[in-house]
Amino acid sequence: MEKSLIDLIGKTPLIRLRLDGNSKAPVYAKLELLNPYGMKDRVAKEMIMAAKRTGELQDHAPIVESSSGTLALGIAMIGTYLGHEVHIVTDPRIDELTLGKLRALGAQVHIVEKMEADGGWQKARLNYLHGLLDKYPHAYWPKQYENPQNPLAYRQLADDLVQELGRVDYLVGSVGSGGSLCGTAKALRERNPDLTVIAVDAVGSVIFYQTDNPKRLQSGLGNSLRSPNVDFSVIDVVHWLNDEEAFTWTRELAVQEKIFAGNSSGSVYAVSRWLSSQVSEQSVIACIFPDRGDRYLHSIYSDDFFNAHQLKKESLRVSPARIEELKDVSEWTYFHFNKGKFGHEAKTAVY
Repeated sequence: MEKSLIDLIGKTPLIRLRLDGNSKAPVYAKLELLNPYGMKDRVAKEMIMAAKRTGELQDHAPIVESSSGTLALGIAMIGTYLGHEVHIVTDPRIDELTLGKLRALGAQVHIVEKMEADGGWQKARLNYLHGLLDKYPHAYWPKQYENPQNPLAYRQLADDLVQELGRVDYLVGSVGSGGSLCGTAKALRERNPDLTVIAVDAVGSVIFYQTDNPKRLQSGLGNSLRSPNVDFSVIDVVHWLNDEEAFTWTRELAVQEKIFAGNSSGSVYAVSRWLSSQVSEQSVIACIFPDRGDRYLHSIYSDDFFNAHQLKKESLRVSPARIEELKDVSEWTYFHFNKGKFGHEAKTAVY
């Protein structure tokens, strides 16, 4: 039977990682980066198709969204494929390759010129987007950060993991809008109430109560605004990696596992590989690799970029520090949430 490009979304492989000599528990990586344009193709499809079913998105109405990464590509692909005019609001951090892809797909790209003092680039993009909504009153705005279809898009990913692995004891994933990790975690926890969920964030991101650093170099994970789709009740542990750590681990992912990915995947790889050495051999660890590396050719994979930003490509921090209370951190650090403060019974930390 003939299938469209949209039908291919979510048909991604699961592989076992090689890791290193200190590893004990197996780690299985879901290669979401092999969706047509990346992991957020799932979200774009779920939000747009749900809006068309309910009538919130009318035939031929414009679609507007704020994004600087893979969600923009998913919306541009699906929206224009279905006959909608697509407007993407982004900022100067967008890479040349993503910008070229968006324009090639037929999206209209709007680049804001100045960040807001409170809320950084995200707030500036949202302010611009509201101007587009005034111009196009019948436009559909998916609102990825609060749209419930965002986390719901990952139920199939959880189903795939259970079907292939039988069970998952630890889930590791990066956090930006919160949809992928929290949506997958909720669905997995229905099968295994003892699942441990580990979030991976960037140093200088506000998601887990750090002070915002809008000049951080990482993209794809972290945020200057806290998304309503980040459900703290399902998250047990958070890890933060700084730019140098995230980028060097991304390069290590390519060297060791032969996976050419972005820094979200590289950070998740670092945490998963370390976790494998901390838990029992019988544990099953699943992690999500959301982004491929082509858009980072001139940054993460460029020695000139490392030199310009005084990053040391030879340094590979292999283990994190642990903190007992939330505070600003500057290097790879992790924190166990006290789940009692969210109205849930506290868990005993395994590591």
